[in-house]
Amino acid sequence: MAIELADIFREYGAAYRQKHAEHLLPSHRQAMRAIELCRTEDLGGQVFECSSCGETRYSYHSCRNRHCPKCQHEQTQDWLKLQRRLLLNAPYFMLTFTLPSELRKLASRNQRLFYNLLFQTSAQVTQKLAQKSRSIGGQIGLIGVLHTWTRNLAFHPHVHYLAPGGGLSANGAWLPARHRYFLPVKVLSKLFKMAFFSALKKHPVSSRIAPAVWRKAWVVHCKSVGDGQAALKYLAPYIHRVAISNRRLLALKHRGSLETSQVTFLYRSSDTGQVKHSTLSVERFIHRFLQHILPQGFVKVRYFGFFAPTQRSKLKTLQQQLGLTQLEPQEQSTSQPQDNPSPLCTKCGTPLRFLRDLPPLLSRSP
Repeated sequence: MAIELADIFREYGAAYRQKHAEHLLPSHRQAMRAIELCRTEDLGGQVFECSSCGETRYSYHSCRNRHCPKCQHEQTQDWLKLQRRLLLNAPYFMLTFTLPSELRKLASRNQRLFYNLLFQTSAQVTQKLAQKSRSIGGQIGLIGVLHTWTRNLAFHPHVHYLAPGGGLSANGAWLPARHRYFLPVKVLSKLFKMAFFSALKKHPVSSRIAPAVWRKAWVVHCKSVGDGQAALKYLAPYIHRVAISNRRLLALKHRGSLETSQVTFLYRSSDTGQVKHSTLSVERFIHRFLQHILPQGFVKVRYFGFFAPTQRSKLKTLQQQLGLTQLEPQEQSTSQPQDNPSPLCTKCGTPLRFLRDLPPLLSRSP
């Protein structure tokens, strides 16, 4: 029988919250509770009936929490369509800025601070270097996406930036990048480390960091990604997808407690590409998942340079200069979107007839 994240939370969530009450963040509690209630009668819904065979169907509301694996597919597709309209007819590059492993534990406990600094410092040094660099010499555009997990749910905060290979000159002309590598990553890595250190030392948490962290080399990657279409497809799932999907969950073995019960899930090795299994205690599994719950209201997608919302007029001018990108077939369609079809009966395939609304249980009279 297939299992879902909600099943694990419903079975063990209360025990986990009780055991870790002193350290559990409000955002973690909220996400867990939302996932537990998602598409259950607690949230209300609608009742449908088949006019052909008389079958009754109950359709319950989703929780709409951004960390719920059931609620994000449509939002992902909408984001992807919007970003395709921002693309320039130019070669694109993917930049990745990663926090060193020594900072991850501290970052997990101070997420809002570290995530904001990760965005701010990486975007700042990239834009400054592009302005000064002989390879560009103008204002660039960056679309940044925060990503916090590895494929086996380990905590690994980093930011991906999608950037067209060129910049905007002071007089509004397009300056194509002169080198295939876009920007020198060794220089960028040093600037990123220095900027992060300078920004973090203003906060008390910096006193807990070993000096060796600032002496080691930090990691920044840059690679060519063609026209940007494939890179957007790669980034899109991270916008609304959660750390693990229900289809990757294989088994839940009940052995009496958080510590002894186990969850087994699939993941693909980043080194070999092979599909592997990971088995964790339920307690450890929940802990790993909750590490990736973002702070309340945190914005995980950010735009810089001529992609910034206040600079979109520059972007339109560039699109006119460079010509429109070749959109994929589904984006070229001019047909009007159709209304959502009526749900179908699972027994005979006849469209179901709406009967009545079901109010949420919490709002119903006792």
